[in-house]
Amino acid sequence: MTDHPELREVVALSSRIMAAAGSGDFIWGHVSARDPEGRGVWLKQASWGLEEITPEKVHLVSPGGEVLLGGGQRHSEYPIHAEVMAARPDVGGVVHVHSRYAVALAAAGEELRPMSHEANYFAPLGVPRFTQTADLILTSELGQSVAETLGRAEALFLVNHGVVVVGPDLPTATVAAVVLDRACRQQLVTRGFDGAPTWSDDEESLAKREHIYGGRAVGQVWDYLVRQLPAL
Repeated sequence: MTDHPELREVVALSSRIMAAAGSGDFIWGHVSARDPEGRGVWLKQASWGLEEITPEKVHLVSPGGEVLLGGGQRHSEYPIHAEVMAARPDVGGVVHVHSRYAVALAAAGEELRPMSHEANYFAPLGVPRFTQTADLILTSELGQSVAETLGRAEALFLVNHGVVVVGPDLPTATVAAVVLDRACRQQLVTRGFDGAPTWSDDEESLAKREHIYGGRAVGQVWDYLVRQLPAL
C-alpha cells in the first residue's frame, strides 16, 4: 500500500504549529490531510499531544475508521475529518482543536466580527455555530451534521467544544486555525473595555481579506510558522 511521507510530514508540522500557537489540550485535538488516492485521511495519532507529533505518529485512516497504514491508536472523532472531506471535495486539510479564545467567544454567544485584520480572513461567510451537541463527534451522523453546518465556510465553532477549520490543503487550514484564535482573542479583549466597538462592513472586510491574505501570503505565513518550531 502506497505511503505518503510528505503528507505525514505536513500533518506533523501542522500539529506542532497548533501546539505552539496555544491550541494544545493534553492529548486531544487532531489535524488531517486528504489522501490523494481517495483512501481516507492522514490523521494525527491519538494518545499523543500535538507538540509530540512526528511523521511516525501519523497514520492513514479510511472513511469508516479503519487504520490502513501507520498503526497506533485512532482518534475517536475521525468522523469530523471523514465527513467534512466527503461533503467538501474542495477541502484538502482539516484542523480540529480546542483553541481557548475560540471556545470562549463561541460559548459567550458572540458572532465573530471583523474587529481585527485576522477576523477578515473568514469573510464573507463568517464562522457558523454548531449547537446540536457539545459532546464528542463520534458518529458518521454527527460528522455529517458538522459538515452540513460548516457549509461552504472555512471554519466552524463547535460551541462549548472547539473549532473545525478547513482549507484546500492542510497548511492553509492550519494558518486559518491560528488566525481564528487570534481573531477571537482580539474580540474578547475589545469587548472587555467599556465603549462602542467598531468593525469593518462587508465591502471593506472582503477588500481587507484580499489585501492581507491574497496571493502568496498564506503560504508565506505557513513557512514562517514552520521556521518558528523548535527542532525535534
